[in-house]
Amino acid sequence: MSTPHNQATVGEIAKTVLMPGDPLRAKFLAENYLEDVHQFNSVRNMFGYTGTYKGKKVSIMGSGMGQPSIGIYSHELYNFYDVESIIRIGSCGAMQENIHLRDIIIVQGACTDSNFAHQFELPGTYSAISSYELLEKAVNQAKEKGVTYHVGNVIASDLFYHADKGSTEKWAHMGCLGAEMESYALFANAAYYGKKALTLLTVSDSLVTQEETTAEEREKTFTAMMEIALEIAE
Repeated sequence: MSTPHNQATVGEIAKTVLMPGDPLRAKFLAENYLEDVHQFNSVRNMFGYTGTYKGKKVSIMGSGMGQPSIGIYSHELYNFYDVESIIRIGSCGAMQENIHLRDIIIVQGACTDSNFAHQFELPGTYSAISSYELLEKAVNQAKEKGVTYHVGNVIASDLFYHADKGSTEKWAHMGCLGAEMESYALFANAAYYGKKALTLLTVSDSLVTQEETTAEEREKTFTAMMEIALEIAE
């Protein structure tokens, strides 16, 4: 079957999908790391690919920006394409002084200013967390690769340009390591549908020092995070 957002048929997508926000990062990753690559989606230029990595079937697909977008794609992957695990591989802004450009954040949990979870009609505030099984594997891979990594909370915001100029400091004071825009929705969908999810983030800019990487660097040089995700794909 196909959906309004995905032209793939059942069986074309692997049990584990790596999801960068940028579809060009999905294209780069598929072309440089996968063998026997087949493109299963180009609807709205949200490229999706399936191939093999060290003999195991893996899919890679862009998620777009923001929680509504990853909410759509993860819902369809989990429910219509028999996907068991989604590993978001994205970029973020560092919110702590000890976190530097190109460090990796392995996301344990996601705070949010979004109303995404209202649909579940919960009598309280939902804490969206990642799969510990995937998180543990990612930590072990990061140690093995000798990369600098951090594990903890991030803020998954609906707002890139925030009218409250003090919002970063408020979330940082609560221990958030970085700011991004997708993980809460991904983790919430995974929990609701009994699936697995994890987010790996490479620091693209610092909200503390104002340092930043270029768009091309974000597309093509965040390879350590990509390799960790490929290694832990089930």
